[in-house]
Amino acid sequence: NSSLLGILQHPDGTVLKQLQPPPRGPREQDFYNKVYDSDCCDSVLLELREYLPKYFGVWSPPTAPNDMYLKLEDVTRKFNKPCIMDVKIGQKSYDPYASAEKIQQQVSKYPLMEEIGFLVLGMRVYHVSSDTYETQNQHYGRSLTKETVKDGISKFFHNGYCLRKDAIAASIQKIEKILEWFEGQKQLNFYASSLLFVYEGSCQATTVRLSDVALAEKRGMSKGLLSGGDILEYNNNIHVINSTENGKIEASVSKGLSKFYALHKKAYSKRHHSQLSLKVENLEQGNMWKSSSCITQEHLNGNVIPQLEKVFCHMPAEIKESANVEVRMIDFAHVFPSNTRDEGYIYGLKNLITILQNILDN
Repeated sequence: NSSLLGILQHPDGTVLKQLQPPPRGPREQDFYNKVYDSDCCDSVLLELREYLPKYFGVWSPPTAPNDMYLKLEDVTRKFNKPCIMDVKIGQKSYDPYASAEKIQQQVSKYPLMEEIGFLVLGMRVYHVSSDTYETQNQHYGRSLTKETVKDGISKFFHNGYCLRKDAIAASIQKIEKILEWFEGQKQLNFYASSLLFVYEGSCQATTVRLSDVALAEKRGMSKGLLSGGDILEYNNNIHVINSTENGKIEASVSKGLSKFYALHKKAYSKRHHSQLSLKVENLEQGNMWKSSSCITQEHLNGNVIPQLEKVFCHMPAEIKESANVEVRMIDFAHVFPSNTRDEGYIYGLKNLITILQNILDN
């Protein structure tokens, strides 16, 4: 049971979201039915599917056929230590048919909605060092002001060691795709709808493709080390797999970085103090982003590998091609047909992108 979303996780990889009382529940069900209609040939709706959880219809427990649940893809399922944030988007969290009381209630909950364009409803962040999750509820988001919202959001991307810039960059790219969709459609307006952010919190099970990695030979790595698709196994913590002709190396970085001392003996048979240097360069930004990490024998024998953490945490999204990040739209109890662009939602997305970009550039 996901504490953040209040929805039931089913072992088959779906979640069950209880249908809200009418008119909200039926409206959300109608929305999913419309978007996922097998006869749908509207390109706007077909593209929208990419940004939603997959929908598997409604489900009721055999014992209570009147309890209806939406059966949806569990977006967090593929993650080992999912870090999750739910952000309500838009300048108004009440729909055009809301009563004066409802409007008053919604505005008083977060008067800054109009100005900021979004509200953090909750987050759950994995802290690598303590192997625990930190959770923030809706009061956290409502306490954020124009001045503190940037720090408030950056908290989601901080794992106790470092700021996960790779996850921020990947999130921005995904929000930009959703923004493009909104800028191209005039048929639906979304109120009190959210974006669900998920990224991989553990270093384990994170496959990093380093397309511009030079294993610097001048640092003393023996030349034959990676020839012939040798696999170097560093105590199951880092594998360098098959250096290909064009120098691409796939490395899988996992949790036990402190135990990194047990290097494959072969690597050190020739030079006891050779250094393994991972030089990561993002060519697109030229010299703006450069990181070079040297791991010496002394470091390997100790139990602190801050360099490796740095390589992992500060890798830009362009290099970590498939940074393990999901951004999906959820919560559609207040979606209405329209003939105008959804300016409130667009405003919120743009401001969120600006703030994330700000966190990155700092």
